[in-house]
Amino acid sequence: MSNQHPGDSTRPRRAAEPANPFERPDQEPTEAYAPPNDPDATHLAPDGHGVPARLLGGRYRLGDVIGRGGMAEVRRAYDTRLGRPVAVKELRTDLASDPTFQARFRREAQSAAGLNHPNIVAVYDTGEEHDDKSGLAIPYIVMELVEGHTLRDVLRDGRKILPERALELTQGVLDALSYSHKAGIIHRDIKPANVMLTPTGTVKVMDFGIARAISDTSATMTQTAAVIGTAQYLSPEQARGETVDARSDIYSAGCLLYELLVGRPPFVGDSPVSVAYQHVRELPVPPSQLDPMITPEIGAITLKALAKDPAERYQTAREMRDDITRLLAGQDVTAMLPSPATPPVVAPVPLEEEYQPAEEPERKRRALPVVITILALLLVALLAGVAWWFNRPTKPVEPAQVSIPRVVGMQQAVAENRLKDAQLNPRVTPVAGADDRTVGTVTRQTPDGGGMAAVGSAVTLEVNVGPKKVPIPTGLIGKDEDVARKALNQAGFNRVRTVDAGNEPIDAKPGQVLAVDPGEGQRVNPETEVTLTRATGQAPIPDWIGWNQASVERDGKAKGFTNIQFQQRETTVAQQVGTVIATDPKAGTNAERSGRIVVYIGRPAPRPTPSPTPSPTPTPTPTPSPVPPSPGPTTLSPSPTPQ
Repeated sequence: MSNQHPGDSTRPRRAAEPANPFERPDQEPTEAYAPPNDPDATHLAPDGHGVPARLLGGRYRLGDVIGRGGMAEVRRAYDTRLGRPVAVKELRTDLASDPTFQARFRREAQSAAGLNHPNIVAVYDTGEEHDDKSGLAIPYIVMELVEGHTLRDVLRDGRKILPERALELTQGVLDALSYSHKAGIIHRDIKPANVMLTPTGTVKVMDFGIARAISDTSATMTQTAAVIGTAQYLSPEQARGETVDARSDIYSAGCLLYELLVGRPPFVGDSPVSVAYQHVRELPVPPSQLDPMITPEIGAITLKALAKDPAERYQTAREMRDDITRLLAGQDVTAMLPSPATPPVVAPVPLEEEYQPAEEPERKRRALPVVITILALLLVALLAGVAWWFNRPTKPVEPAQVSIPRVVGMQQAVAENRLKDAQLNPRVTPVAGADDRTVGTVTRQTPDGGGMAAVGSAVTLEVNVGPKKVPIPTGLIGKDEDVARKALNQAGFNRVRTVDAGNEPIDAKPGQVLAVDPGEGQRVNPETEVTLTRATGQAPIPDWIGWNQASVERDGKAKGFTNIQFQQRETTVAQQVGTVIATDPKAGTNAERSGRIVVYIGRPAPRPTPSPTPSPTPTPTPTPSPVPPSPGPTTLSPSPTPQ
């Protein structure tokens, strides 16, 4: 049927409805509703006798009723503006008389209108129509017209649903819940009557927002048939009247899966109060004990969703859906398998009383006082529950809860996008870190990932911006080395070294800072080594050999040498006369510019004076002595003839 509501009293059949909607459908969809070409057609009239149909909001021509429930009436309609079939749900007149409910219904309907998902019945429009009889403004919602059956119809037909198909149907419901939870909408009324199954096998979840509005009023569980039916799918926190979050929907989805698997809800009873009590106090019978086709893994997923404590359930619909996906793929699931020795806590309760064997009249008479006593106790419990419900403290509605992603180690932009996708608000705090490899990444998040937080909550991200940067002090150049070093130490720089300048200005004083590396004013890590280039006041003595004195004086002055002394030194080399023949210190030696430098200029060595040559002293000619006569004859030589 199309867009049926909880408590619908009619269920028209289709001639071509599928033989078994529980198997994976591969047949063509059944014939859907076809709008007339003429928007003024009278066959859409509710009475079917050609009476012009009522035009709602000046746009939606109402047709026949396709569903009635405790809260609303659903009609087939035609959108005359867009030319398409729609379903219109109008709030019951007695509920519309409550101004508080009207305001909350309107707010929730507007929230539901923002949901756009293939597994959610789309809400196209909302509005109000004045009712002449009651004089009230009746709210209405215009929805997508869906052809098919509710899961309640499917279950009532008594057809067997394969466990794998039950898991697939639940996956569709969880997809819808995951999307709505991210949008901040909690359904609060997940049950078979609110889940449509189209002829193509697509799951469509209905009534987003209306159940939430109902739960915010003072209505008790006995005031509407819709809420009576809902008692079988209440979460324990709903039954206790506590504020709920998205995990309440997960519990209801677990009740739905349980019923799809075994054919009945996890808890049944004679009254809503007794069912609510079981939700709070009793444990469900493991589904594998009721049907041997159900594996322990399927039972583990179902029972985890049905945990009494929300902290022990799946924390998000996506988490439960992923576990089902792993199971269908033959992989391990995260749900803990129940112990096979665990006995059932609650015995199975038959759905239909007609199946109970008839008792003998005598036994009936004996049992009558017991029955009366039980009924009296149930009546007292019901009255107590109603009294408690009316007098319970009103608590503010908590926003939907979402799982906090783990983003530590991610780049800042990636982490922010991940949190925004989860409907959370990232706040970045820059933090200095010594590890350059993690610059730009999240080093810490508060609160930690893996927990739950309300939609829109802030998550603080500490992002490493690199080591702490400190500026190099200014005004160091020109200062004495000791002064500059002290200023650097005070700024936090303790690794300071000095180097001598290789080529410094002639007016630089010894110890004066000529350069700083890194430069003044630059922001760097305090652990960075800072190098000071200092003046030494020295320079290498030029090679002046061969220069004349005037040239040396000019060059020495240009190079900053202020104490050059010239001295002459004799040289025997004619070319060295009048030029530099030596320096002290020698050329190339580093010397203080103010230190004494002696430059030696060559001068000719004096020539030696020749001593006078002495006159020769005359030597007297000796007189020859007379020669005695020899015994022999004597021959006299003639005397030389003077020339």
